[in-house]
Amino acid sequence: MNSSVIVSVMSLEFARKQRFKLKKIEELIYVRNLNGTFNKKKLIENTIEVNIFYKKHQYHNLKTLE
Repeated sequence: MNSSVIVSVMSLEFARKQRFKLKKIEELIYVRNLNGTFNKKKLIENTIEVNIFYKKHQYHNLKTLE
């Protein structure tokens, strides 16, 4: 199933270097390869919440980490 949802993914290494507060998710999110098979090396285990400020706008975004 293709839900056409776009998710922002950031590397766990980068998030740790930037000292983002990691939040463990209750259920792991499995990642699929382009051919539809599950990627055995990449599971999403954490998220971070970020607020992006640009001019007079603020955007709240939830990022997944792999």
